[in-house]
Amino acid sequence: MSGHSKWATIKHKKAILDSRRAKSFAKYIKAIEVTARVGGADLGGNPALYDAVTKAKKNSVPADNIERAIKRGAGLESGGAEYITIMYEGYGPGGVALMIECLSDNRNRAASEVRVAVTRNGGSMADPGSVAYMFNRKGIIMVSKDGGVTEDKIMEAALDAGLEDVNDFGDNFQVVCESSDLVAVRTALQSAGIDYESADSSFLPSVSVPLDAENAKKVFGLIDAIEDLDDVQNVFANFDVTDEVMASLE
Repeated sequence: MSGHSKWATIKHKKAILDSRRAKSFAKYIKAIEVTARVGGADLGGNPALYDAVTKAKKNSVPADNIERAIKRGAGLESGGAEYITIMYEGYGPGGVALMIECLSDNRNRAASEVRVAVTRNGGSMADPGSVAYMFNRKGIIMVSKDGGVTEDKIMEAALDAGLEDVNDFGDNFQVVCESSDLVAVRTALQSAGIDYESADSSFLPSVSVPLDAENAKKVFGLIDAIEDLDDVQNVFANFDVTDEVMASLE
């Protein structure tokens, strides 16, 4: 029976992973459709689409799915939905501020599902603008350290293009710039032979809230619940967790 139980556990975990993978595929596809609708199907003339497609490819989204999403978004193929960007604000355990970015074809559904996920997991919704002032819109490029990439090489390649900061994220560097400089910085890195994992317009907190292990666990659970929603594209939060706290959770 123990063997059967173990196999059942493995199957359950695989189902969860497959479900998460399918959800993430859907988010990438949705982003591609929206950027193609806004800027057209030409990757060379639509930097946002170029980045959305690159991110999808890096995360193993099949090429056929990507191609169909571009065509649907650009109106070259039927079936595309009219997605709108909606931003919700809220608070999580420990006073953590949340910015929840949705792409949805149904505003009422998105609002209801986000509210339920937040309130059922120890958070609360906030009025528009009550949280947003704690975040700055920035361009964020994640660069792998593979191939001997160093902070100095990144600085040398992109400082003149508008690079503001480089942060060490373990296996990756986080490259920060103004959102309007995202394409210029990304292009400068590519010209220097530095590959990147993703390039996004993102929200960075101007002030962070330190969390103990108890609140960190609650916040992670809340963010997982929000990210599981089909309409949610990104969740931005202003928490800070030390290595010691992370180790205790692991």
